[in-house]
Amino acid sequence: MRFALMLLLLVMFVTPTARTQGVSYPEPEVGGQAPDFALPFANRDSVGFGTVSLSQFAGEKITLIAFYPADWSGGCTREVCTFRDNFDVLAGPDVVVLGISGDSPYSHHEWAKHHDLPFLLLSDLRHTVAPAYHSYNPSSGYNKRTVFVIDKDGRFAYIDLQYSTRDMESFKKLQEALAEIIP
Repeated sequence: MRFALMLLLLVMFVTPTARTQGVSYPEPEVGGQAPDFALPFANRDSVGFGTVSLSQFAGEKITLIAFYPADWSGGCTREVCTFRDNFDVLAGPDVVVLGISGDSPYSHHEWAKHHDLPFLLLSDLRHTVAPAYHSYNPSSGYNKRTVFVIDKDGRFAYIDLQYSTRDMESFKKLQEALAEIIP
């Protein structure tokens, strides 16, 4: 029984990642259509029921999507805390912020609660969304650190495939891009 449970967990969490290998996605480009998705989520208050999709914001919100490797890691904590500390610059009535990693909604909830994060964290456990955004590293099994701004029409308005937390340079570029996009 114990072996069967371990095998089931292995199949659920390792095999789905392998499905993304060999699949080719077009490289995201400004003006191109952003791939839609629907992922489970959590925030600092709870683990969500249902999913959050990109298309649910179509026509209403600009969407900032930040792919990151893992909850609780140093660089990722720096990134989300920078977003939290500058939330009034990033978000507002026209902008929604979504963080995406391969961690579970339960990990997301605890991490968001611990750092008082005011935005949603989406769970791409099987890494089905990150490859479509060129944000997955199959060698490591983790997301790459990338940032996208999607306009209200669902098109890429800003892309940073090498977002860095080492200094504030990447964040400043993101901030400038949002200032140009937000009406």
